[in-house]
Amino acid sequence: MTSSGSPRVYDGRPVEDRRAERREQFLAAGLAVFGDQGYHGSSITGICKAAGLARAQFYEHFGNREELLLAVYDLIQTEARSAVVEALTTLDEEADAVTRASVAVRAYAESIGKDPRRARVSFAEIVGVSADVEKHRVEQREIWVEFFIAELKRARGPEFVPAGGFRAAATGFIGALMALVHQWSGAGSRAELEDLVEVLTRFLVSVM
Repeated sequence: MTSSGSPRVYDGRPVEDRRAERREQFLAAGLAVFGDQGYHGSSITGICKAAGLARAQFYEHFGNREELLLAVYDLIQTEARSAVVEALTTLDEEADAVTRASVAVRAYAESIGKDPRRARVSFAEIVGVSADVEKHRVEQREIWVEFFIAELKRARGPEFVPAGGFRAAATGFIGALMALVHQWSGAGSRAELEDLVEVLTRFLVSVM
């Protein structure tokens, strides 16, 4: 801020707004490049070209490609969780477990699986990059596991405990969810979304 307490302005716009806009441009470029070419086939030069920004501007936001990959991955996961939460909030409190399961599965599949680039980053490009990236991926998966456990308890009540315990049920379902959405997203002749939702809903209900 300036000494007068006003935000810094450049070319008629607050500097922080311009920085935020550039970051969004790099995130969009990262999704496009990683999703189309793969992480190992990408370069900072190519990302900057896709973003329409300079290399120096890239380093204002990210230390390297790995940091951008993590930022893109986190954005995809955050948006998917928001989509699931928003979908569940449209239901009545009395909605049964099957309805809640179907709505949640559909929201996740639509958020991540309908855009093959988002699925590729989420399920393929994030794997095997480095020990730090792998640690982060596992941590994000654990967030999904905890999210699922909380929703399972909400749907079935405090007395319910699934066979094998909550963590085993949650880990098994999240693994199946991610694997099937990944497969569906990249299928040459994509199955109907309704079929995917039905399969995953049945799987989820079986542990509920």
